[in-house]
Amino acid sequence: MRNVVQIFYFLAALSAPSEASVPQTVSPQPNVIHLEIETMRNDTGQVVCALYASSDGFPKKSEKALAHVNSPIADKHAMCEFVGIAPGTYAVSVFHDENSNGKLDTNLLGIPREGVGASNDAKGHLGPPKFDAAAFLFSGGRMTLRIKINYL
Repeated sequence: MRNVVQIFYFLAALSAPSEASVPQTVSPQPNVIHLEIETMRNDTGQVVCALYASSDGFPKKSEKALAHVNSPIADKHAMCEFVGIAPGTYAVSVFHDENSNGKLDTNLLGIPREGVGASNDAKGHLGPPKFDAAAFLFSGGRMTLRIKINYL
């Protein structure tokens, strides 16, 4: 009888799921701000996206941005994602870097020669848009914003 019990435990141990087959809990999706950039006039170059957490430097001083993402263009559309972003108030600036030099080219008056855009489709009056006009509240999770590129 003792041998039968030992065999039973042995067989039960063989049929028990191993640690590798135990379902793992899925970690939650990180906080993501996803940008869909539209209305570009061509597929040349790249799109440069910048995320700002305050008006300090928005949108002209990219070194003041919280994060940057560059994206290729296909069919006159591009996509940028900012991952791991804490809840808060932000604004996004985007430009179509047609010559891929990493900077927004302007004329002598400072008017952009390349396409530009901002969150909330904010536009400036005699200059770039203000942070308050482009600002949005991000509460976490995943947020998708559509940004239209404008050429002056």
